[in-house]
Amino acid sequence: MRYQQLTEGRRYQISILLEEGFYANEIAKKVKCHRSTVYRELNRHKVKEAYCPDSAHLMAMGKRKAAQKYRIPQKRIRFIRILLQADWSPEQISVVLTSVEQPVSHEWIYRYIAQDKRGGGKLYQHLRQGYKRYRRGRKDKGPAILNATPIDERPEIVEGRTRLGDWEIDTVLGKQGTGALVTVLERKTRFYLVKKAASKSAEDVAQATIELLAPYKNHVHTITADNGREFAAHELISATLKTGFYFAHPYCSWERGANENANGLLRQYIKKGTDLREVSDTDVDFAMSRINYRPRKCLSFKQPAVVFKETTEAA
Repeated sequence: MRYQQLTEGRRYQISILLEEGFYANEIAKKVKCHRSTVYRELNRHKVKEAYCPDSAHLMAMGKRKAAQKYRIPQKRIRFIRILLQADWSPEQISVVLTSVEQPVSHEWIYRYIAQDKRGGGKLYQHLRQGYKRYRRGRKDKGPAILNATPIDERPEIVEGRTRLGDWEIDTVLGKQGTGALVTVLERKTRFYLVKKAASKSAEDVAQATIELLAPYKNHVHTITADNGREFAAHELISATLKTGFYFAHPYCSWERGANENANGLLRQYIKKGTDLREVSDTDVDFAMSRINYRPRKCLSFKQPAVVFKETTEAA
């Protein structure tokens, strides 16, 4: 579902549904917008823990008007270009400039890079992902996965990352026809597991997933995947591990963004296009260990493996 700014009418709908006791994800379905839009609306426009649609709309219009007036000075833009060419990420640039009272959002920087690219510029080449965008394909739409449970039905507690045992899953492919890596990540602790699979087939992926998570079976409550056909055997995984298996919305990679990010770190050790037949289990274990013992900002610079161990022992 594409992002849409809320109208005044939708804000009144949100207010009424809140009074009737609906949760944010339920409100999103009824108002027909993404649940993140509802969460942002409530976080930004509540006054003394109360939501008033009139006040919310006035605040939103005021922010939009102020944003239209604000322009990034050319001197700051030149500095941003220098930092991008030094391979700084938009988030890093945003944090540093804001700390010296020259605020600019990382979203603005991404938009600037996109504009530069359309004009023939090369700033995008300095981004880690090369400014790749997820686009809907016309020819790659496979048949729907049978009995798939959508992420909308996933327990709401998973969203807050307060509980141990909610995992995200994905596959990382090697050079054409050389197998796949199955990766799973625990959302609360960012603990990351990787295992080679003989192929991207649903059966091989299911077997690798079960072997990965079997040692942690008591700490597996949910698994969230994308809509790739390699997860067609989700019912086997769910039954074996006694867990709920959920599917994110198509082309919404941010709904399992922690796993996507960890897969990016994995590419530091196992490059894209690698022939996985030449990658040993020792190589995989080494990469997994490096990632799990790397301090993470989201964990207050603690190591995922240490946090996972402490959390499981306390459970």
